[in-house]
Amino acid sequence: MTKKKELELYLHIPFCVRKCAYCDFLSFSSGKDKQREYMERLLDEIHVVGEQCREYRISTIFVGGGTPSSLDSKWIVEMMKRIRERFVIAEGAEISLEANPGTVTEEKLSDYRRAGINRLSFGLQSADNRELSLLGRIHTWEEFLESFHMARQAGFANLNVDLMSGLPGQSLASWKETIKKTAGLEPEHISAYSLILEEGTPFFERYSAGGPESRFLPDEDTEREMYHQTRSLLGSFGYERYEISNYARPGKECLHNLGYWTDVPYRGLGLGASSYMEGERFCNESDLGLYLKGSFRERKQVQRLTKKEQQEEFFFVGLRLVRGVSLKEFERRFGVPATAVYPGVMERFVREGAARLENGWFKLTELGLDVSNYVMRGFLQE
Repeated sequence: MTKKKELELYLHIPFCVRKCAYCDFLSFSSGKDKQREYMERLLDEIHVVGEQCREYRISTIFVGGGTPSSLDSKWIVEMMKRIRERFVIAEGAEISLEANPGTVTEEKLSDYRRAGINRLSFGLQSADNRELSLLGRIHTWEEFLESFHMARQAGFANLNVDLMSGLPGQSLASWKETIKKTAGLEPEHISAYSLILEEGTPFFERYSAGGPESRFLPDEDTEREMYHQTRSLLGSFGYERYEISNYARPGKECLHNLGYWTDVPYRGLGLGASSYMEGERFCNESDLGLYLKGSFRERKQVQRLTKKEQQEEFFFVGLRLVRGVSLKEFERRFGVPATAVYPGVMERFVREGAARLENGWFKLTELGLDVSNYVMRGFLQE
């Protein structure tokens, strides 16, 4: 029997209760009829694409959005049933679903478990109710606690919590309190991101440089201290940093995201979902009307990566991981040593103290992680 190739699966659920003020994801609120129309179309896409991917085994599944938990859970059950019918799923595959506090119930959680979901990712962002209100979140810290404990009682033994620093009006003290409160609950995984002001969002208009309210953002020194306190505090609670913004209990790293950072191919299903397979990037329609009417038999918006671009990608995503990139794997994949493709580049970063070479791995130091974008740019060939 021919060994099947590894593939990750991402499914996009664009619906949410209310769009947050900082969010630039492809998401929006919608009524039940539009949700039904969308999910029926997504089931069609799963049917068609599953037939095209019979030579692959699905190692991880991630259901993101939007807020998948805002949907009637019957759609998650039906979606997972269709996936199992059309795809070959690896035994013990990590299957994650994003959830917002206040949108889960005991019935929904029971349905998720029945559907095979074994990992939940809660979008908390802050333990401070004032900060949550300013972000436009639909929940309070107390409602998050209720949802978190409900998930534990439902049997979920793998939980992630998303946090966000650099918020308007946020102090170093309030950020540390958010970390301590969250880590004290002992989730298996914590993602800690910095706020990015994305064009087109209410936050960008309100707080972008030069705007009258930009003074409410933490200054650069405070943001830097938040960044360092995150690593220190989470370390004291037993969390290991394995990626620039991600921390986990030993053995509880997010396998789906690890796949992204180690160049595992992935197939995205749903509105605007991106894919990377067989050296090609392609993307679904991001217009809801076009998605609902479109065909799923041909790849759209295809970009074939050159060997040079694949080499750049190998370093660009791999250096997000604390363990760095394997030079042996680079040579196996591309048939040439990395030192021949990037003469003097790695050595320069080692001299600068931003990286080190260790047992065939090129990895960033703490200084390098602080200036990771600078290092990554060094692997973009002219």
